[in-house]
Amino acid sequence: MLQLNIIKENPKGVTELLRIKNFDAEALVEEIMELDHRRRETQKKMDDGLAEANILAKEIGILFKSGKGDEAGALKEKSAVLKNETQSLGIILEETKSALDEKMVLLPNLPHPSVPAGNSEEDNEVLVASEFEINLHDDAVPHWELAKKYDIIDFDLGAKVTGAGFPFYKSKGARLQRALINFFLDEALEAGYIEYQPPLFVNEDSAYGTGNLPDKDGQMYHIGEDNLYAIPTAEIPITNIYRDVILGQDALPIKNVAYSSCFRREAGSYGKDVRGLNRLHQFDKVEIVQICHPERSYDTLEEMRIYVASLLEKLELPYRILKLCGGDISFTSSLTYDFEVFSAAQKRWLEVSSVSNFEAFQSNRMKLRFRDENNKTRLAHTLNGSALALPRIVAALLENNQLETGINIPKALRAYTGFDLIS
Repeated sequence: MLQLNIIKENPKGVTELLRIKNFDAEALVEEIMELDHRRRETQKKMDDGLAEANILAKEIGILFKSGKGDEAGALKEKSAVLKNETQSLGIILEETKSALDEKMVLLPNLPHPSVPAGNSEEDNEVLVASEFEINLHDDAVPHWELAKKYDIIDFDLGAKVTGAGFPFYKSKGARLQRALINFFLDEALEAGYIEYQPPLFVNEDSAYGTGNLPDKDGQMYHIGEDNLYAIPTAEIPITNIYRDVILGQDALPIKNVAYSSCFRREAGSYGKDVRGLNRLHQFDKVEIVQICHPERSYDTLEEMRIYVASLLEKLELPYRILKLCGGDISFTSSLTYDFEVFSAAQKRWLEVSSVSNFEAFQSNRMKLRFRDENNKTRLAHTLNGSALALPRIVAALLENNQLETGINIPKALRAYTGFDLIS
């Protein structure tokens, strides 16, 4: 959630910046300004009324002690009226605050000045593209056919037991999954991250804190009876560890990593791009989260970008890094880098990671603060990134490394898989 003072200081500037995200905020910002004005006016009237009530209470006490009961009684009647008025103002104040909060959560995060304008993924800016040459044999096929040929992923069985988008991994396919998870976790530990194994379900406050609610309500699986949400990413439980926490400055930066299954409804996703592992409702992902000093957050973002690139290089996967344009960046992010790997048999790029800086947007929602060198309480900055999401990594590994005799395993994974070839 944006900080109210940022909106109040420059409402036109906020409106202009959000146009980069193709979000027309003009009417909403006006409503927020009006509600804030009403809130402040109501608060002042209530404070003035309470102050007057305190003065009257003292005067009434003095009059009673002086034997002036009639005068005291008249002031008591006035005090009772004043009490009713302040109670009514208190109700109005709470209603106004609630209405203000409801409007505030509808505003996206402000984009970083470097975010390019654009309407869709077609307008994203390619920053880095690794050089590569993949020569597949004449009978090369996409990963869903390889999965069936070598009996390592069963999409039909998943559809039978659960539904489309919930595959079974088996035999060397299951071992490859486990190998990738362990490889990603070990790499993160080597880079100084602390490992967590989080819950797979979170409460409403947690989903709200990271900005998934109300923005992504329709994309999350919800258990109505318990009012819990299945996590679409480990970012939610890991970041919410620090909800309503004031950190000491020496605690920063915080670097956490978590492996989890992730659940996404993916409503509205249809067509050829959803075949096989390209788009699932349940998938595995290793997530990195950092919480840092506001003055360090963009250096931290670059550090995380370099780290994710190093994982793809070790897996020998061709990749490119995109800076997301205003029309493709998320509701909560200020600046996002997407990583894509090239899927040789499909002849297309597949997104495998997003690395984002949310600045103070999430921390303002969840009251995640720290004390600076002057002992002043400030909002921390939060960042996260996929490091990495498994399905499309597996898709690219299978397709790019297929031979006529089987599927080659990259050297970095062989100690984890225990085999060099899927055949």
